[in-house]
Amino acid sequence: MGGSHAPRSRASAAGAPRRGPAEAGKPAHELIYGRQPVREVLRARRRRVHTLYLAQGMHAAGVVEESERLAGDAGAAIEQVGRERLDGWLAGANHQGMALAVGPYPYASVEAALEKARQRQEDPLLLLLDRVQDPQNLGTLLRSADACGVHGVVIPRHRSAGVTPAVVSASAGAVEHLLVCEETNLVATLKLLKDQGLWIAGLEAHPDAQPYDAVDLTGPLGIVVGSEGFGLGRLVAETCDWLLELPMVGQVDSLNAAVAGSILLFHVMRQRAAARPGTA
Repeated sequence: MGGSHAPRSRASAAGAPRRGPAEAGKPAHELIYGRQPVREVLRARRRRVHTLYLAQGMHAAGVVEESERLAGDAGAAIEQVGRERLDGWLAGANHQGMALAVGPYPYASVEAALEKARQRQEDPLLLLLDRVQDPQNLGTLLRSADACGVHGVVIPRHRSAGVTPAVVSASAGAVEHLLVCEETNLVATLKLLKDQGLWIAGLEAHPDAQPYDAVDLTGPLGIVVGSEGFGLGRLVAETCDWLLELPMVGQVDSLNAAVAGSILLFHVMRQRAAARPGTA
């Protein structure tokens, strides 16, 4: 592998190298940071990419080398900058010596998520989040959604975290491979999904809630996870077909929203796998 050396120049889509010194000011575009998130943005090829910034002295191997190649294929500039400049741009975030200037996140529609399920010949599985505002929780839920084959994630346009660089980082870049839909009215969206044949299961500690493993969740399904502090809104809970809860035997009577939602998603994935023909 040898010692540190400068990243190799890559040609742009037009064939001309596009390397050069970074300007002193912070880039005008959104900055995705961290090796895995940057690579996933480049692999997904859903955003416009402008410049890949690499800390001086980075080893051009593994994820770094792959990201250079993908950035070059996308026609992005590749620039070396001092690590202290990345620190300043990203306010101390764990950038791992890599950042990518990109265009806005491409939100999708609920119809596109349902179409994705049809194309895969699968029963729709959507995750709907009711006012989840913590970027770490949102990122973790998005990472679990990707792992469990969710066809789309719905978040409210207001009073909710959006897909920011912090969320991309918390999801390890998984959000770049998901269809995330922003909707103004979550209750109206739930009713639309019910009209499309989906059953709606809300995760909520409630006197009427059933154990999460007591319901058949193998059909067309929307799972609703509430906010960290308040759970599901009243109208959202009333719109659900089922309210489900996780068993708790410890002294703390609630789970982190991301943990609880992830447990339910993996349970649904296991139920669906067990229900497939030829599965024991």
